[in-house]
Amino acid sequence: MELVTPTIGLVFWTAVAFVCLLILLKKFAWKPILAAIHEREQSIDEALNKAELAKHEMARLTAQNEELMKEARAERDHILKEAKALKDSIVHEAKTQAHNEGTKLIEKAKIEIENQKKAALAELKSQVSTLSLEIAERVLRSQLEDKAKQQDLVANLLKDVELN
Repeated sequence: MELVTPTIGLVFWTAVAFVCLLILLKKFAWKPILAAIHEREQSIDEALNKAELAKHEMARLTAQNEELMKEARAERDHILKEAKALKDSIVHEAKTQAHNEGTKLIEKAKIEIENQKKAALAELKSQVSTLSLEIAERVLRSQLEDKAKQQDLVANLLKDVELN
């Protein structure tokens, strides 16, 4: 039972040893332990601050990235709209130009047809007049071969002239 109930001397020497241990710990270990704990606390605070800064920076970069993506999409849409408008303009211009050129070609063709028609009519008139002259010449020769026919023709012509 002695072990269960300590004597006053044992308690005293245990208390003295404990106090000496506390003094030694305070003199030699307490400051370095507190410094290490304080340093550890500061490094944890710095790490938390850095993590918070990194979080804010990441949020800022994400927002900036989203803004850039919005701008890029808007610019893409604007470029596509301009390209479509340019395409429509070019197609409309090409259609107009083709229509104008077609109209000009049709006008040229009509003028050319009219000119060819006039030339053909002039040629036809020339041939008709040549044939008429040849026919008249033959008729006159056949009528003027005989002297009596010549005199009758002159008399008829004179009658016609006198009547007019």
